[in-house]
Amino acid sequence: MTTYNSLPDNLPAPEDDGHAAHLPGLELPIIQLPATDGRLVDLSALSGLAVVYAYPRTGVPGEPLPTGWDDIPGARGCTPQSCAFRDHFADLRAAGVEHVFGLSLQDTAYQQEVAERLHLPFPLLSDHRHELTHSIRLPTFTVEGAVLLKRITLIIEDGAISHVFYPVFPPDRNAADVLAHLHGKRAQDQE
Repeated sequence: MTTYNSLPDNLPAPEDDGHAAHLPGLELPIIQLPATDGRLVDLSALSGLAVVYAYPRTGVPGEPLPTGWDDIPGARGCTPQSCAFRDHFADLRAAGVEHVFGLSLQDTAYQQEVAERLHLPFPLLSDHRHELTHSIRLPTFTVEGAVLLKRITLIIEDGAISHVFYPVFPPDRNAADVLAHLHGKRAQDQE
């Protein structure tokens, strides 16, 4: 039986393909994304610091993963990544992050199951129409006919992308890497 809470050994690491190089400094377009808390969220209109971690897809316990999923560099690990952001949520807030969101191309109804099962203290956003993905050219890949986001994390300040984590690996360390970056930036700003 597949477990989603931990990562298998020997997962292939993704390589930087350059598909996120255009994102730092980019001002986000006005696009409203449905969230699992019932809101419509426009990332371009948020004030302060926001962290958005994008992931390919969440699995549902008892349902099989796509064929060869563990062999696709960077595909596996959506649940461990979400759990890490959940577990570091208070630390992120203490570091000045006002908004945390997960983002995938799955619809809100599908995302609701994982948000509830994992007890996430932040909403998941759905770009099921691919509006944000196409508009800012987020990196994607295709599995079994489905277009999915490559794992990427955006730090957004007042509607513009200030930093990008890409590729993200291992996914369960992503939240800690974001925190380390924010603490380093704060220390640099105080010098």
